[in-house]
Amino acid sequence: MNLNLFPFLVSWSVLAFVVLVMIAWRNIVARHEDHFIQVLGYAPVSQQANVAQRLNQIDRWGKTLTVAALAFGLLLAAAYAWQGWVQGFVIPS
Repeated sequence: MNLNLFPFLVSWSVLAFVVLVMIAWRNIVARHEDHFIQVLGYAPVSQQANVAQRLNQIDRWGKTLTVAALAFGLLLAAAYAWQGWVQGFVIPS
């Protein structure tokens, strides 16, 4: 049984790249975050609320995609290991 796992490897690479893009995107958005609490009615407070909401959305997608990439990577590694193990026991005729 020789299954071509290369398309799955390419798919996993694209997924891992998307996770890295999400990390970079979060860092870019986080640059606009203010680390001080504004108590009085100050105009940038609504801007900080928008930044916080965007960061929450990015974090949710980032966590979901990271878990998916890890699970897919582990399954792919297991498939490669299984294929190598099965091919190692093939008796040549």
